[in-house]
Amino acid sequence: MRAWWRNSVGYEIYIRSFADSDGDGVGDLPGVLERLDYLAWLGVDVIWITPFYPSPMHDHGYDVADYRGVADVFGTLDDFDALVAKAHGLGMRALVDLVPNHTSSEHAWFQAARSSRDDPHRDFYIWRDPRADGGPPNNWRAQFGGSAWTLDEATGQYWLHLFLPEQPDLNWANPAVADAFDEILRFWLERGADGFRIDVAHSLVKHPDLLDNPPVEAAAVIADDGPEPPPPQLQRVYDIDQPGVLDVFRRWRGVVAPFDGLLLGEVYLLDADRVAPYVAGDGLHLSFWFKPLHIRWDPDEIQAALAGAASVGGDGLAWVQSSHDRPRAVSRYGGGQRGRERALAMAALQMFLPGVPFIYQGEELGLENGVVPDEFTADPQATRGAGESRDVARTPMPWAPSPGLGFTAAEQAWLPFGDRRPEDTVAVQRDDPQSMLHRFRRLIALRRSDEDLSGAGVEWLGDGGPVVAYRRGPLIVAANCGERSSGLHLPEGRWTVEFASLLDREGEAVGGELALAPREAVVLRG
Repeated sequence: MRAWWRNSVGYEIYIRSFADSDGDGVGDLPGVLERLDYLAWLGVDVIWITPFYPSPMHDHGYDVADYRGVADVFGTLDDFDALVAKAHGLGMRALVDLVPNHTSSEHAWFQAARSSRDDPHRDFYIWRDPRADGGPPNNWRAQFGGSAWTLDEATGQYWLHLFLPEQPDLNWANPAVADAFDEILRFWLERGADGFRIDVAHSLVKHPDLLDNPPVEAAAVIADDGPEPPPPQLQRVYDIDQPGVLDVFRRWRGVVAPFDGLLLGEVYLLDADRVAPYVAGDGLHLSFWFKPLHIRWDPDEIQAALAGAASVGGDGLAWVQSSHDRPRAVSRYGGGQRGRERALAMAALQMFLPGVPFIYQGEELGLENGVVPDEFTADPQATRGAGESRDVARTPMPWAPSPGLGFTAAEQAWLPFGDRRPEDTVAVQRDDPQSMLHRFRRLIALRRSDEDLSGAGVEWLGDGGPVVAYRRGPLIVAANCGERSSGLHLPEGRWTVEFASLLDREGEAVGGELALAPREAVVLRG
């Protein structure tokens, strides 16, 4: 039986910024529930909701203090149950964001572990004695800057944290950790969750000897694993992407199978050959492919990022061009109308590849980065000096042209509203059949309606020019990724334009040479 997600379209909900139901300026689960009808209208099949667990919020919920609860600011377990029930009633599935690499330092496990070297929970985390000089056990660096080790003065050992010091890494070499997570997964599956998006899925297992990471050779260029690459003096050899990590996911397959659940990994590696093993057998069902978030608008780079991954990832990839961890695609592609046309063309290219395309909230509106003055910066990556702020991709969702953008009744949201225009809002675009929103809806409808794509391979077309194109089943998808008009020689036969990103060609019959304007994408049916 074909897995339910194989012809799906996914949608990432950054919960803090999606919809606020109670007027406190922070998005919440009831707010998501109220907007599910919109997502059903858009054509979404699967929603992934970022963490809503109890948390001190040092990393906006990715520092989990209780894996079986809901933070008061986001609602209650009853709200989660109601959300899932409505999603299922609308024909959608819901994924919980699982954070298994680390907990909050305020989690009961870590509080117990820190109390004594002899505490039963001590081995839930990775502790080591100082080096002879009193320094950290090795040279690993944290994602948010500085050493990946923090000294616990009371017990005289360092704890490992690949992210914030307030996010101690779990010890997946301890069978008790695996047992505990089996029960966490079952808890959410029994409440109706349809699977999990797994945070930093490639990082759970560390080299058992905790060896120093080697230096980067002088001529090397890092394209590494995180939303922002770490300081470029070390290769990530021993702290991520270790062989034993697949054993964790093989075990979880057995946990989710009775519930027909999905395991979707955040495998933040930018080499497709390194991502492929995660989805090649009995590990993850799907892995995000993040290379498109790190390329320029260049035909050769686009071709390489898409074709290279599709050739090794099969139907195990989740395609993205935006996320809460990177600047928005429209801004990365130059901003304004040019950026929106480029982002829509990339969406068309990704929409029909094997795997599952995911949309980040607001992408369907063609949103640029929001404007966030320095004094409102909330992202720990920026506040702790480890990189550019990701807040520009996290400003509230603009639902309607009103003082609170239809996001909140509060005078001020947790982040500034981002200087959105009326034409950026759902309400205005929904009333405009020529809008970016309706173009996305048309793409999604085409993707979902075409069962002939199931199992069909990808044949790349063209001769290396500015047009990136492929044939899959009865469709040809082509985008002019250059800034001058260009053409594509079509395979024999007559083709009909099913989708045109520049709006003026749907229903046109074409054959022979297909002419494409700059930044134009089309979907043809033969």
